[in-house]
Amino acid sequence: MIMNTGKAREALLIVDMSNDFVADKGTLTAGKTAQEIVPYIKGLASAFLEEGNVVVVAMDAHQPDDPHFDLWTPHNIVGTEGQQLYGELTDWYKVNAENENLLYVPKSNYNAFFKTDLAETLKQLDVEKVHVTGVCTDICDFLTVAGADAEGFKTAIHKRGAATFTDLGETMMQHMKLCFHTEIID
Repeated sequence: MIMNTGKAREALLIVDMSNDFVADKGTLTAGKTAQEIVPYIKGLASAFLEEGNVVVVAMDAHQPDDPHFDLWTPHNIVGTEGQQLYGELTDWYKVNAENENLLYVPKSNYNAFFKTDLAETLKQLDVEKVHVTGVCTDICDFLTVAGADAEGFKTAIHKRGAATFTDLGETMMQHMKLCFHTEIID
């Protein structure tokens, strides 16, 4: 059980860094651009934990018959290799799995706050600011930032920790800044 510390904290969200979204053979992969952000995310996540802050792995979790697949190629089906954390992030997670400040939140929507207990959990932990990394900048990252803002959190997006398979990454970061006053961290 995570204890309330009584002081303002920050949380790092690692969004959808799964084999299906990152690996070369992933069913809906952002490919090399996503693979290149892994070292940055690992380093940032380690720093957050060392400082007593919170790290959340927010992962798409779909059933095989999910209507979501009317829009997208099937991906992140619960229990498959495709849904598992990608590469070195798996090893990092295993090493830190016992840390009470590391959380895993399965999600069925682009927005990690939609129909999950993430907002309530972060508020109980005195989190005031949510940092977002992962994929895809213009889809799940953007909508998770929108969700965090709607729940009353300050937000930040990390340029070196976000990737997408479109050319809209920078545009959507600027849109986050405009709409939600999101801090863009180079």
